[in-house]
Amino acid sequence: MTMQEWVRAEGARMVVVFEGRDAAGKGSAIKRVTQYLNPRVARIVALPAPTERERHQWYFQRYIEQLPSAGEIVLFDRSWYNRAGVERVMGFCTKEEYTRFLRQCPILERLLIEDGILLRKYWFSVSDAEQEQRFQSRLEDPMRRWKLSPMDLESITRWESYSRAKDDMLVHTDIPEAPWYVVESDDKRRARINMIAHLISTIPFHEVQRPPLRLPPRPPSPGYERPPKEMQTYVPDHAASLA
Repeated sequence: MTMQEWVRAEGARMVVVFEGRDAAGKGSAIKRVTQYLNPRVARIVALPAPTERERHQWYFQRYIEQLPSAGEIVLFDRSWYNRAGVERVMGFCTKEEYTRFLRQCPILERLLIEDGILLRKYWFSVSDAEQEQRFQSRLEDPMRRWKLSPMDLESITRWESYSRAKDDMLVHTDIPEAPWYVVESDDKRRARINMIAHLISTIPFHEVQRPPLRLPPRPPSPGYERPPKEMQTYVPDHAASLA
């Protein structure tokens, strides 16, 4: 909350990139980061597959449209690094497009930082055994089955291909201005605590003095009377049947 107030008051712009293996805990980490933040200040960006029009734009264009303005925090639940991971492994981009990405990405990130954006990049690392166990638990849980897609299951059979893609990505995009921070996430709770603590430690924020708030006294009623309940349609009290 203190950091959020500093971002808002100072007009700072913050971008946090969450990448990593499928089921590595990115989503739960983002949920904890934003749990007590003002949605007018902090927003999550999780872009779907590009449209036909977007596929013919400059690759980074649709991500740039999501960058923060003054006083905003943007958390990317997967980002432009899709090209270095799933698109490369699954053959969704050409070799030329992939090579161009590796060349342009560090340039883009240096431009963002030069313009004053606070960019942090986290890679959530999970073991193959733990990933498979999490996939299995999702299969068995109807409340979380939506988290599994054919692409997720494909990642099991392409584990080493994704490992090589990640290694190559880090070689080309782990730059001094915007380094990658790896989060060991076999233990989700520890991963969330470690990631949040690290993020806070890297932002030069300070406490912002806020004007004190005080509830005003409620004025005396001028004679308003609430309409009879029969005149309105209420939601049935389903909770009473569960008591």
